[in-house]
This record gives sequence, C-alpha cells and structure tokens, in this order.
Amino acid sequence: MTYILLVIVQIMALMGYASSAAAEQSMLHVQGNRWVNDSGTPINLKGVNLGNWLMLEFWMMGQSSEAIDDQCTLEAKLDARFGYAERERLMKLFRDNWMTQRDWDMLPRFGLNLVRLPFIWSLVEDEKKPRHLRADAWFYLDEAIRQAEARGMYVILDLHGAVGSQGLEHHSGCANRNLYWSTPEYQERTLWLWEQVAARYKDRASVAGYSLLNEPWGTSPEQLARVVQTLYERVRAVDPNHVIILPGHNLGIDAYGKPETRGMRNVAFEMHFYPGFFGWGQPGAEVHRDWFACGPGGAAGSCEWKERMKRLDTAFFVGEFQPWADVENELAGQVTRATFDAYADLGWASAAWSYKLVSNAGGQGKVNWGLVTNADGVKVPALDFAIAPLAEIEALFKQFGSVAYLPHAGVLKWMNSAVAPEPFKLR
Repeated sequence: MTYILLVIVQIMALMGYASSAAAEQSMLHVQGNRWVNDSGTPINLKGVNLGNWLMLEFWMMGQSSEAIDDQCTLEAKLDARFGYAERERLMKLFRDNWMTQRDWDMLPRFGLNLVRLPFIWSLVEDEKKPRHLRADAWFYLDEAIRQAEARGMYVILDLHGAVGSQGLEHHSGCANRNLYWSTPEYQERTLWLWEQVAARYKDRASVAGYSLLNEPWGTSPEQLARVVQTLYERVRAVDPNHVIILPGHNLGIDAYGKPETRGMRNVAFEMHFYPGFFGWGQPGAEVHRDWFACGPGGAAGSCEWKERMKRLDTAFFVGEFQPWADVENELAGQVTRATFDAYADLGWASAAWSYKLVSNAGGQGKVNWGLVTNADGVKVPALDFAIAPLAEIEALFKQFGSVAYLPHAGVLKWMNSAVAPEPFKLR
C-alpha cells in the first residue's frame, strides 16, 4: 500500500511539473529584430531539429539510399509488397519508436529549450482524400507539443515536405519531383493544410512559430516570395497570434523586401547556415570563427545578416546548422556552445541539425550529425526494403526505440557548463 501511494505521489508530482512548465510558457512574438515573450522580454531560443521522425531521411537511420532514398518511394514499395493498411502500420511502428519518452527526457539535458519539428504533408492530410484530415491527423504533432510543453520547451512546426515537393532533394519527401510550384492544386492544398494547423494551435503558447516551407529551392526567389505572401495571408486570417516564419531561398531573401511594407506582421525570416559543409570550408573552429568575425572587412558573414535584419526590422531564425560533426569531441562541444551563444547574442533563434542519427556500426565516429547515436558496437542492419522480410522491417523499426544510446559527451558537457568556452579566440 505504501508503495502504491508513493507511485501516486510521484505521478502527481510529474503531472504538476508538466502543468507548471506549460504554465510558465507565454505566447512568443517578435519585436523588431528580437524574439520576445508576452511581456516583451527577449528570449533566447536554442534548439535542435527532430529530423527523420515525421519525415524520413534514410542517411539518418543507416539505410541505403541507392534504390529507395525518400519517403515516397518507401511508402510506394511497402504498398506494393504488403498493402496500404500494412504500410500504415509499419510507419506508425517506426514513428512510435524513433522518438520515445527517453528521447524527450534527453533533450533538456543538452540545455535546449526549442525543437524544430519537420513533418510531411501526408502526416495531416489524407492522401486518398485531398482536403480531408487523416483520422489520426493530430496524433504526433499533439504529442510532440505535449512532450515539449512538459519540459518548458517551445516547438516550431516545419512543413518539410509539401504535397508535390517544393524541390528536387530527397528531403522534400519525393526526390526529383518538384511539382509544387507548377501545380496550383498542390499550392491550394498546402494553403488548406496550414489553415488546419493554424486553427488547431492558434492558442497554444508552446508553439513558437510556423515555418511555412523548408528549403523551397525548386523555384525562383520571386515566385517563392509571391507564394509565401499568400500562405502568410491565409494563415494570419486564421491565427492572429503566432510568429509566421518566411523561408529563405538558397539565393537569399531580397525578393521579399521589407515585410511590413507587404502587410506582414509578427514574422521572422529563416535561413540555413552550414559553415564547414557543402563547400563552405572545413569543419572546425576556424570556419565558425570566420563566420562570426564577419570577414576581413568586418561586414561579411553573420554581420551582413545582422545588418540586413536591422534594415528589414525583422527577427531571424537559423533553422539548421551543424557545429559538432567531424570535429574532435572536446572541441566539438566548445564550438557548439559558442555557436548557440553567438546566435543568441545576435537575437536569433536557432536549431541544429539534428537530434538523433543511427549508424550501422554505432558510435559517434568522425562525421556524425546526431546529438545522440547508437552506442559503440551496437549495430543496426541496413535493409533492402524491396526484398527484406516483413519480420526484419518490423525488427529494425522496433530497434530504433530500444537501441543503446551514446550522447555526444563534448556537447553535453559544454552546453551545461557555467563557464562559456572561447574556441573562436584568435590563437
């Protein structure tokens, strides 16, 4: 009896913690260049992406990308092999295991207060009945917001894959498709989808903002600005409260002009900066130091974007960046902490890519983009989903929920250090 009472007390305490954490959150908005709470006090949003959970990316879970390299292709293959109902069961099995209670408990340990939540359109809209919600449309978004809320964390909802795909990349959901921009019906369905999302969460304080389209690079900057203007207007008509995040083109944001001259309010721009990768120097402290030192003339790098945001009188969100991969453990932690701090000093919200990455051999390895990965020697098989038996697919998806973890020790240490590191000091 005593044990039962103790359990009840513990449960009540946890419920009280969750209610308290949620109660402390206030609806965020932007004030000039800053993200602020409802009393106008600036807030530093330091976060991470929950990649590969509600939008698959095969490289993040140790699976081959040669034959099946995007979510569309996988779902089509599972449909053909096992039928739609079984495919849906398998996708639910995957999602229920990729993010579990231990993952949500891990996030605050890294000193984070924000998650960016990438999702694909078909998580919400019924793919068989356009402009109709799935029966379980809100299950995972609601759960993510609830879990974040219980830990005093904010959520940015990120439409990572729009219907028809907004680019050629695999992370738009369907590689090499890019039909969103040329198909009015797909654009209308995306407007409808965001209206449903906005209606659902318009009063939810733990939602920090709506990121309308991830990396919309399959069109010109000018068409992007026109389409996003319409998206903004339709969302704002439903939700007067939340920050609406305007996606940058890979060529920049100049096509938008100043948001307030276009009738936009309470908005932030989003760009993704990857010093050390994709042709932008080499991983390490130097490339990040150069980015924050603003170049030889003092007007390039982050300073250029700071001045641009000042002129536009708009807040900023670095929706993706990667400071720890391919860097020695201790230095990686220092660079990560210093990068988060530098963005906070600029008044920018930021979210690293990504929380979790699982490899076949396990361990952090040299190039690992996850704050957590499977532990050294804890192997995860690579399957050919075209021929793998159903039992092996089930076992793989379940393994994602139980595999032993290895958190990034350097990042964990420095994100919780009372003394900030100085890896960007000139030596």
